[in-house]
Amino acid sequence: MAQVHRKPTENIEIFKRRRERVLKSMSPGSALIVASHPELIRNDDVHYPYRQDSNMYYLTGFEEPESFLILRSGEKPQSILFVREKNMERETWDGFRFGPEGAKKEFGFDEVYPIADFSKKSVELLKGFDEVYYRLFKNKNADEIVQNLLLDLKRVYGRSGYGLLTIKDADTFLGEFRLKKNEDDLRNQRKACEISAAAHLLAMKSTKPGVSERQIQGLMTNEFYKNGSAREGYGFIVASGNNATTLHYNFNDQICENGELLLIDAGCEYNFYSGDITRTYPVNGKFSVAQKKVYEGVLKIQKDIINSVRPGIYFKDLHAMGTDMLTQLMLDLGLVSGRKEDVISSLEYKKYYPHGIGHWLGMDVHDAGLYFIKGEARPIEAGMVFTIEPGLYIPAGDKSAPEEYRGIGIRIEDNILVTEKGCEVLTAGVPKEVSEIEAVVGKF
Repeated sequence: MAQVHRKPTENIEIFKRRRERVLKSMSPGSALIVASHPELIRNDDVHYPYRQDSNMYYLTGFEEPESFLILRSGEKPQSILFVREKNMERETWDGFRFGPEGAKKEFGFDEVYPIADFSKKSVELLKGFDEVYYRLFKNKNADEIVQNLLLDLKRVYGRSGYGLLTIKDADTFLGEFRLKKNEDDLRNQRKACEISAAAHLLAMKSTKPGVSERQIQGLMTNEFYKNGSAREGYGFIVASGNNATTLHYNFNDQICENGELLLIDAGCEYNFYSGDITRTYPVNGKFSVAQKKVYEGVLKIQKDIINSVRPGIYFKDLHAMGTDMLTQLMLDLGLVSGRKEDVISSLEYKKYYPHGIGHWLGMDVHDAGLYFIKGEARPIEAGMVFTIEPGLYIPAGDKSAPEEYRGIGIRIEDNILVTEKGCEVLTAGVPKEVSEIEAVVGKF
């Protein structure tokens, strides 16, 4: 059976520019190794859908498993890729492979070798280097291969006194490049947010008493795929009623009942960049008095924090703002009592708000990049993308809470791009004002 030739998903110049930036920032005498993500068995001989390691894709655009990347710094920096050989029998079963020749032609590497040659060839490529960037403990099989490589390199030097190469953490190093998005990154980030927003709007319009959480998930998944997304960015949370008080609820199998709220936390992935949106709204299209009071309290907090985002502020300060304001909301609702400072210092607020105010967003939904550098909080800079997602969760079985609020779980989450003078809400296309929501829900 003839195999259909595939092209890289994106312009290879994007990945070449990224490799050049990384190589210029590497220490002299250093090399970098990135391994592909392993294939994983779901059950028997059925695999989970394959998704490439984010750093591997970021630097190569190459989506096949069983691959390694080596970057060599120096006067003549090099990018070398190791990939599976062409194999028509396996391709008949599993699909197209580029092979070394095809990968070199289509992806713009200096050299491409068969993956079977990695152990031998990589010793030659790394001889004379002083240190290597590699992430340990992420991929057990790759760790074993790299450990053997380091031992083989040590043997090459014999009794000269050379020990094992110094290992620096590749994921921390590469995370700094991924944290601040340039236009290449933002094209995909914006598209992921745009598609995710369209799916959330469709979910709102399609929600009514009697539909199941899974039906809503199915509608959103179709909207993702219809608009060019390859997959969801993370597991769907479609949580009606008291289910919304479980932060990572993922059964998604209940019927949405009249009088309940529906919390949906979902985002698509587009060219390996993820959206991450949460909206909470009434199944019947009309907030009750109690629901509206809690919802508008959380919404005001979210809007106030977003309005505070600008270059130079610290993420930890945004989190502190969220904790302070949500604790005040808990006091106003009668969920906790006493002095606000005491509720915060004792961590009592975590009973109803146990998570942070947000997280970096990009190729991973909880994306790469340090929040602190050598113990010091880092200032937010233009080009960073993150979520702002305050929430309040009051379980139905919480007898200490006022009865009218029991079973209410609310989270409101948007994706924020820091600009030179402030910020841009990339997910503004999804309604979140009470009047907007009530005008949309169930109006498909």
